[in-house]
This record gives sequence, C-alpha cells and structure tokens, in this order.
Amino acid sequence: MISVLVVEDDPVAADAHRLYVERLSGFAVAGVAHSGRDAMRILESRAAAGEPIDLVLLDLYLPDTHGLDLCRALRATGQRCDVIAVTSARDLGVVRAAVSVGVVQYLLKPFTFSTLRDKLERYAKFQDQLAVKGEAASQHDIDRAFGTLRSSEAHLPKGMSPETLDAVLDTVKGSSTGMSAAMVGERLGMARVTARRYLEYLADNGIVVRRPKYGQVGRPEVQYHWLPADKGRNVRETQ
Repeated sequence: MISVLVVEDDPVAADAHRLYVERLSGFAVAGVAHSGRDAMRILESRAAAGEPIDLVLLDLYLPDTHGLDLCRALRATGQRCDVIAVTSARDLGVVRAAVSVGVVQYLLKPFTFSTLRDKLERYAKFQDQLAVKGEAASQHDIDRAFGTLRSSEAHLPKGMSPETLDAVLDTVKGSSTGMSAAMVGERLGMARVTARRYLEYLADNGIVVRRPKYGQVGRPEVQYHWLPADKGRNVRETQ
C-alpha cells in the first residue's frame, strides 16, 4: 500500500484530492496538510513512528512557504518520500526548479480524476519495477522504468485533439457569464455540435459546469461555466 500525504491550502480542493486518492486501489491517504508546517509535522511524525510517507501530492503555493522550498527542506532532513507537484504554476522556470529538487511528476490544475489516476498508477508501476532487489539487467530495464514514470497513456476520445480542447476551455475561461455551444462554436469557427462535444467532455470531467439559461420560449439553453482550480470542485468523472 502506497501512503499518500495531500498538501493543499484550499480545504475544498484538498478534500477533492483526498477523495480521488481514496478511489484508487493500492493507495491510502495518510493525512491532509494545509500548510508547509503541517506537512513537515506529519512527515516527521510518521517517520519517527516507522511509518514513513511514500508520496506527497504537493500544491506549490502554500500560505507559509513555496512548495519547492518544502521539497528542499524534506531532502535536508533526510525525508525520502517522492513528490508529485499538483499546481496551477505553468512557468517553465518553476518546472525546471521542480525537476531539480526531485519532483517526479508535474500535474497542472485543473485536472480530472482520470489524469490523476494515470499519474498514480504509473507511479505505482514504477515502484513495482524498482522493488526487485539486485541490479538492472540492462540499460533497457532502467529506461523502461523511467519511461513508465514519465510517459502518459491518458487519451482523449477518438476524434478529439488536445489543442482544440485547450482552445474550448480557454474560451469558456474568458467568459464571466458562461458560454453556450453555439457561442463557443462561433468564436472558434467550428460547428456547434463539435463545440458541444468538447464542452460535454469538460463537463463530464468536472472542469466546467452546465447551467441552464432561462428566459426564452421552449427548452432552456445550456451554458457552460469554468470551475476555477482554486474552487477545488473538479471532484467527479463520468467514465
């Protein structure tokens, strides 16, 4: 069983991440911390009890410290837990710094359950491959282990592209009042049915939310509203 510490300052987001981990076989939530100080306390307490944390899901923007500074403190105190950054930070300098302090994977908010599941399942497979004692038989074995950790098998449904998905999401993000499939289609120059397919995918994965707009004769028009990452409400998947 892989023990996981969730470190996230927003209580709702922290609870969402905890629920995600609890849905996965082979993983157990060892604790939830809302600050760097709380995280260090839990990690040190567990280590002293002979039950060290295996993996930390770490938000980089904590109220009392930056997540990367927490990583440095972990290494300075001899903590050997692995870290997956769970953050909205897209700056490539931050990404490079994360690699330099031993972050094994980098997960951008907002994300879906399937995306986190893919990361954690690959991490578990990576651990299984390194659990065998002795030496690697060849360079191929080492490359395969690291490839398992770094690669991703997460795929969009057939006919959907990540570039178009990003464009649709950015369009919805840019509206404070929500957008319909027709509005998104017109903005991006695509058919309404195509826009609706992407919007429904985002809604099913908890990244946007559907809301009916009343006021016209007939059925209400469905509009899609972005759920900001700091709301922590991307908590379900319908797959």
